[in-house]
Amino acid sequence: MTTLEVQASAPPSGRSRALGRRTAELLRSPGLLASYLWVAVILAAAVHPGLFVSGDPLRQDASQMLLSPGAGHLFGTDDFGRDQFTRTVWGTRLSLQAAVIAVAIGLVSGSSIGLVAGALRGRVDSVLMRVVDIMLAVPSLIVSLAIISALGRGTLNIAVAIGINSTAGFARLMRSEVLRVSNAQYVEASVFAGHGYVRRLFRHVVPNASRSVLAAATMDIGTAVLTVAALSFLGLGAPPPTPEWGLLVAEGRTFIGVQWWLSLLPGLVIVLTVLAVYRIGRSFNRGRTRVVA
Repeated sequence: MTTLEVQASAPPSGRSRALGRRTAELLRSPGLLASYLWVAVILAAAVHPGLFVSGDPLRQDASQMLLSPGAGHLFGTDDFGRDQFTRTVWGTRLSLQAAVIAVAIGLVSGSSIGLVAGALRGRVDSVLMRVVDIMLAVPSLIVSLAIISALGRGTLNIAVAIGINSTAGFARLMRSEVLRVSNAQYVEASVFAGHGYVRRLFRHVVPNASRSVLAAATMDIGTAVLTVAALSFLGLGAPPPTPEWGLLVAEGRTFIGVQWWLSLLPGLVIVLTVLAVYRIGRSFNRGRTRVVA
């Protein structure tokens, strides 16, 4: 058999099989496919808002005040004559940036604490987990408000507060996954293969334990988007007239009885984004049991 024939008859790689399963899952699930498409649009709007709008989100026009949604203004205009769709698109960058920063802070800090606790165990594990328990015992909103009060208002400070607040959840999840994977048969078998503890930890335990944590982080982005919008709605985020999703919803409250679209349409964008991210994260979570041996 020639080399070409051997290559042609070789089984597909693990990465190719995973890609094939992901493609088949997308074709079987229109909701998952729609979620990916929506998230792709949101990411494009965050990176390059000019792809969707050409106007200035801060431009005021007294002759265009409080117009209904139409061909010229898809989301209508606010009480300063600013195009609401343009402001919503430009607000995507700030809202999504804050959510990603928040999840990154919680993921890195929480996973590090959980990894140390699960790997060292004993007294170190006990001390770290008691600290985590204290963090979980305090209501998250109170913690976020306390951190924002110390750091000051602003979307970045909101992201830091949410990230610190989510550290405990990631720490507990990483610790539990490290303990679970450490007791797996293939990890115990590596002891007889002569692998040292550090090698077992970073070759077998960490890659497999990280899958559940990364899946949780994906879903947590949706939660972070919602929390950032909620705190901005309360006036703790970016100051007006900066376009930000939560602030846009808050600004439309004054006219909710007449120009209801000012709050509803940006709020609908927030809801769709959270649902789409959660749907994608849930699909990752279903496949997290694959073993990296």
